[in-house]
Amino acid sequence: MWTNIESPKMQSLSILLYPFFFILAVFRALILILSLIIVIPIYIVITKLFIENSPRLAFKIRRAWVGFAQLVLGISYEVTGAPLKDTNALYVSNHRSFSDPVIIASVVDAYVIAKAEVANLPLISTGAEMTGVLYVKRENKDSRNAVRELMNKVLMDNKNVLVFPEGTTKGDLNTLPYKKGTFIEAAKHGFTVVPIVLEYKRKKDLWFNSSLFAHHIKQFGRPFTKAKLHFGPAMKNDDGLQLAEAAEKWSNDTIINIHRNWNSDFHHLASRQQTS
Repeated sequence: MWTNIESPKMQSLSILLYPFFFILAVFRALILILSLIIVIPIYIVITKLFIENSPRLAFKIRRAWVGFAQLVLGISYEVTGAPLKDTNALYVSNHRSFSDPVIIASVVDAYVIAKAEVANLPLISTGAEMTGVLYVKRENKDSRNAVRELMNKVLMDNKNVLVFPEGTTKGDLNTLPYKKGTFIEAAKHGFTVVPIVLEYKRKKDLWFNSSLFAHHIKQFGRPFTKAKLHFGPAMKNDDGLQLAEAAEKWSNDTIINIHRNWNSDFHHLASRQQTS
């Protein structure tokens, strides 16, 4: 688990500044909520009366909104590699924060497989459904099977899908073991898998052991969020377990390399793990 590397002096300063962090985070949330209140009804009216809704239009709207959200939230990131240009793929990413899709969706036009809890969030769920989100109740076998069938249909229709195979966020340097079901489906149908790693510079950006509200205050109460997004090699294998193992290994190796060569809060931890 990440350790608290702040000095007592820095911790005291953080406590002193907490009201300002809280105000900034709430202000940012209100701006984003207001933007959704404006954008979603306009989008619905336009697609009902003037322009037929399509994945291309939905992804264009989504890219515009996440770009705006990044500006509001103070998110900046560097990209290494790129999505595939000549074919669709199943993109699999490690999972660090609620903001992960906001970054990835600005680079990859993909249908996102998300936890069903997101469907209960006002406005966010509406916008997500309109721009390509597939919900899954992870404890429900029927829901998981239905989403896998839909995932296969989307991929067979030459569209991209984004999955977070850990199933949740966590605070350790390495990923949780990747769930194998997605990879078994990819192997069975011959889908191309592209692993992604998204890492944040500061530990305040990681979401674990807190509510969504507390995480938002912690992450976006500070002025900036800096991240690095790496695209891995295209992978294919007729053995789903080997495919999952290869994607997970590339992801963990890349996480170590990112922090070992970055002045992040986790530089020393990554350096120790690299040499151990």
